[in-house]
Amino acid sequence: MKLVPEIQSYAADLTAIRRDLHAHPEIGFEEHRTADRVAELLESWGVTVHRAIGTTGVVGVINGVKPGRTIGLRADMDALPMTEATGAAHASTRPGVFHGCGHDGHTTMLLGAARYLAQQPRLAGRVVLIFQPAEEGLGGAARMIEEGLFDRFPCDEIYALHNWPNAPLGQISLKPGVAMAAADSFDVVISGRGAHGAQPQNAVDPVVVAAALTQALQTIVSRNVDPLRAAILSVTQIHAGSAYNVIPDTARLSGTIRTFAAETRNLVLQQLEALSTGIASAFGAAASVQIDPRFSVLHNSPAETLAALEIARDLVGPDLTVVDADPQSGSEDFAEMLAHVPGAYLLVGQGTGPALHNPAYDFNDDILPIGASLLARLAEVRGAAQLWCRRAG
Repeated sequence: MKLVPEIQSYAADLTAIRRDLHAHPEIGFEEHRTADRVAELLESWGVTVHRAIGTTGVVGVINGVKPGRTIGLRADMDALPMTEATGAAHASTRPGVFHGCGHDGHTTMLLGAARYLAQQPRLAGRVVLIFQPAEEGLGGAARMIEEGLFDRFPCDEIYALHNWPNAPLGQISLKPGVAMAAADSFDVVISGRGAHGAQPQNAVDPVVVAAALTQALQTIVSRNVDPLRAAILSVTQIHAGSAYNVIPDTARLSGTIRTFAAETRNLVLQQLEALSTGIASAFGAAASVQIDPRFSVLHNSPAETLAALEIARDLVGPDLTVVDADPQSGSEDFAEMLAHVPGAYLLVGQGTGPALHNPAYDFNDDILPIGASLLARLAEVRGAAQLWCRRAG
């Protein structure tokens, strides 16, 4: 690997920062301590800092001394509302809040890149360091954009990365075009008629409707979606009743839908509505459907993806670089930023270990200098790209 020597020299500092953030996790739009720590470090390195963009978002700006392009680099800061089970010395000090997806590591890698870039006397262009709140389903990217992120800090290109468990340590993978799925959350409330559990003839039982509907919803993908187009529909919650001997008035189904194309997304949502209302009606009940569109499809821009690929190859070598990787059924809030600015989202392997969102997961600090070097090189190379093109012409 040809990592940035300066970043390698302070890898221990990055580990200390990451573990401090890990021990003090904060959920979306509540990242006050995290934002304070990020701003404090950026300012100590001479970076211009802007606060409260997207509630708790932080933006740092580094102006190069040479003309060039403006490159956005983004990291997510929020943790998950779950309990940690790593047993690590740096484990969460907040019950029920846990960096179970590695956003503490992403924030630290961008800080590592910022420290290096702020000290480069020949930096071309401008670097916009975006520390985003509320990636985990709360719409932090959209909030930042709505509050003028790209109006105040217009970018020519934008990049982000994510750690990837159970991929070889340091492997960088990316896919041009559709790389991650859209995600919609759904709730179906079934309204029936309650009764004594010993007198079901007096009820319109919403629990029975919920059971039938749960089975029927699985036919949307298997019998409506083109087999050559991917889709996932998972019922993840069923809630009904509060007593052993009472048939309740209502039941609720909740779940997630993942799709990679707009027409597939629309088809699944239409069939969800049709099956829910139709099956409920057949039982003499009623159903209301609520859809929460959480994430858009993530599109990596082809030109920027190929440019990032070349930078990754130079950094970690061709054997640890994977292009045209399989699209992921997971979803990512960075899709909203890529809808406004061309760029790419990269995955960095962190070796064998528990999966993301697992209580035993922990970020592998060995990839901190790898991710920080990758972000730094993206800013350096792509910031000067236009200048090189002019010279070549």
